[in-house]
Amino acid sequence: MLSLSRAGLWWGLLGVAAFSFTVPFTRIAVAGGGMSPLFVGSGRAVIAALLAAAALAITRQRLPRGVQWWRLAVVAGGVVVGFPVLTSFALTTASAGHSAVVIALLPAATAVAAVLRGHERHPFRFWAMAGVGAVAAVVFASLRGGGSGGLHWSDVLLLGAVVAAGAGYAEGGLLARELGAWQTISWALVLSAPLMTALAGVSVAQRTPAGGPVEWAAFAYLGVVSMFLGFFAWYRGLAIGPMAQVGQIQLVQPVMTICWAALLLGEQLTWPTLLGGVTVIACAGLAVRTRLGRTAGLTPRPARSARR
Repeated sequence: MLSLSRAGLWWGLLGVAAFSFTVPFTRIAVAGGGMSPLFVGSGRAVIAALLAAAALAITRQRLPRGVQWWRLAVVAGGVVVGFPVLTSFALTTASAGHSAVVIALLPAATAVAAVLRGHERHPFRFWAMAGVGAVAAVVFASLRGGGSGGLHWSDVLLLGAVVAAGAGYAEGGLLARELGAWQTISWALVLSAPLMTALAGVSVAQRTPAGGPVEWAAFAYLGVVSMFLGFFAWYRGLAIGPMAQVGQIQLVQPVMTICWAALLLGEQLTWPTLLGGVTVIACAGLAVRTRLGRTAGLTPRPARSARR
């Protein structure tokens, strides 16, 4: 039987694998010009919210209470509104490879948010390896995506997306221990549904979305998997924890993303890219295998299902 910490890592890896397709598929959806970035960013949340509402109704989940609604608003603002919309606009000009430069900072952002919000304490060796891993991921993605040079507007959008997602991941991981993993993202989607529906309506009024089978298939994946099913595994992994360690699994996401970009978008895959990928994965492995010292206030435990 897997230990709790190892189970959390495997659930986190499953979620990261699902999310690794998000950037390439967003690029596919917006690159043709038939779908506006506002439609892609908001429309996928509307699809996911419909699925979430159905799941919550069928299983008769109890309503969140009191301050949980405010915490769900943080989750919704980060992972339902902030990250999808900002990355959709950024990817109208930035390539999938270049986008991985900034998104590689997400594990560090999640770890910092977990410490600030969850009061987690970790030994220096963990933070040292996490820092090395983040630097390795950024260098690797920079070499692949041409990330050197001045800061562009798309980079600012991606940085904002990273900050938003880091806060949403950390708060969602904590809240999943109270509401359950899939319930947390489902309630966040339902809470944000009025805003995202309005934004999707505005985008459709401005320009009717159009695209071929490939573009619509990519959009469907973003709504069903990236925005909904992927969070089932990801928040369960964060809820089992330790959150900051599970968050470091995101270091392999730039590697996966660039591999998918090479296969799906035809971006060149070189030996330096492969070697850089091995380096990033090695750093991630060392970080997640580092044992926790004394943890204050957040003893790892399995996610608790919400009462019906």
